[in-house]
Amino acid sequence: MKVVGFNCSPRKEGNTSHMIKEVFKVLNAEGIETEMIQVGGKDLHGCRACGACGKNKNMRCIMDDDVLNMCIQKMVNADGIIIGSPTYFADVTAETKALIDRSGYVTRPNGMALRRKVGAAVVPMRRAGGIHAFDTINHFFSVNEMITIGSSYWNVSTARAEGEFEKDEEGLKTMKCLGENMAWILKKIKED
Repeated sequence: MKVVGFNCSPRKEGNTSHMIKEVFKVLNAEGIETEMIQVGGKDLHGCRACGACGKNKNMRCIMDDDVLNMCIQKMVNADGIIIGSPTYFADVTAETKALIDRSGYVTRPNGMALRRKVGAAVVPMRRAGGIHAFDTINHFFSVNEMITIGSSYWNVSTARAEGEFEKDEEGLKTMKCLGENMAWILKKIKED
């Protein structure tokens, strides 16, 4: 089993990355392979609404000059997907939005390729704006017929400045519980 995590923060080693890595610790301890993909800070284009992905049905976006097609293959080949985004003006980063828009448009006409995969959103935030970012990612999972994993609290941390996540006791506990829940459901699915 494998879980791929997408760090959509331009800070490669910021709070978003540390939150995903905290979940990965639990998954690795449960024997689940993990891989982090750095998306934040990359030149990732927004969807141009050309419709080629729906016509071509080749599991690829026609724009082939960024990391998106590689990200799609990572999603399709994984059993679980974590998407992490910091909160930017009460929503996800531009890279997160491009990732979910374009990968959704490519995978849906290709046999709902993400259907029944396990998904989890992780979001560092200063205050309430992060819940909208959390919802944005979960809406992507929902419309793709994925199984969304929760925790002991929403999968967020009140970490704003770099290094604050490690000081957020409840956030650490939430990520640990998220990893436990994700491992449990992945193993249950594998049993079938």
